[in-house]
Amino acid sequence: MCGVIDLRSDTVTGPTEAMRAAMARAEVGDDVYGEDPTVIALEERVAALFGHEAALFTVTGSLANLLALRAVVPVGTEVLCESQAHLARAELGAHGALTGVTMRTWTGTRGSVDLAAIESLVAPDLGPFMVRTAALSVENTHNFGGGTVLPFEDLKAVREVADRRRLCVHIDGARIWNAHVATGTPLQEYGGVADVMAVCLSKGLGAPVGSLLVGSTERIAEARVWRKRLGGGWRQAGVLAAAGLYAVDHHVERLADDHRRARRLAEAAGVDPESVDTNIVMIDVDDAAAFVEAGRRAGLLSVAFGDRVVRLVTHLDIDDDAVERAGQILARLTAA
Repeated sequence: MCGVIDLRSDTVTGPTEAMRAAMARAEVGDDVYGEDPTVIALEERVAALFGHEAALFTVTGSLANLLALRAVVPVGTEVLCESQAHLARAELGAHGALTGVTMRTWTGTRGSVDLAAIESLVAPDLGPFMVRTAALSVENTHNFGGGTVLPFEDLKAVREVADRRRLCVHIDGARIWNAHVATGTPLQEYGGVADVMAVCLSKGLGAPVGSLLVGSTERIAEARVWRKRLGGGWRQAGVLAAAGLYAVDHHVERLADDHRRARRLAEAAGVDPESVDTNIVMIDVDDAAAFVEAGRRAGLLSVAFGDRVVRLVTHLDIDDDAVERAGQILARLTAA
């Protein structure tokens, strides 16, 4: 791989030639009418992988999360999530603005679960005085936590709290595929924790577009209506669904390569590779904006996460040669 090394995100990948060929061959229909056979095949496939009844193909992970929370958090009630969760930080307040959902948060190290904090935050139905908690949300892997994999025992504990307090569980599983490959935890076990889950195809799996909301038949049917209501209905979407099917069939196990390469980048940047669970590396620097700009001039693209943290993400379009060249640039930048 030559030229600029783009480590801003795993969303920057382009479809492979084999994926493009699958897209070109896709049989299509009108998905608003529920008649696109390739979309139907993708939805059935992903629902089965996570052990749920149904799934809904959406254009973005943010839309999948919006529909997921709307399905389990009634207007005027709240969801509890970690303070650095994508729901709370990176979806532009859509849940409150569009569906009347409020949030309260706990703070966990690198996005971790804090059961004691969750228990203390849960608000029962106190009548017309207090906001009632309706759901708990966890993000796995945790983006702002640095690609952290939440231990499955913690997820089961969250499920137990939810069952005892009569709450629903939402998992933002945008990078759940990375957690699956990193730990060997079966996808169905992750799915078994959640009432609703959002999973992404356009990050580590390398599809050009798309996420899915996974849940019960009833919840997915209602989410389909809300997808259309929010302007998210699409027609011959099978061209995009074909890319997702190809990604699920061919790009899951290779995520281990991204994880290995991320640890190599960490070593080059002076970060403990044992702190890198998956494909995201966080570097503490004195001036994040200056570091990103110096990297850009040297041919390395990254993202500032605040004033003193820079994020690097490995992905399908980054090979071993690119990682070695990126490592040389990082070594120079961190030594400066």
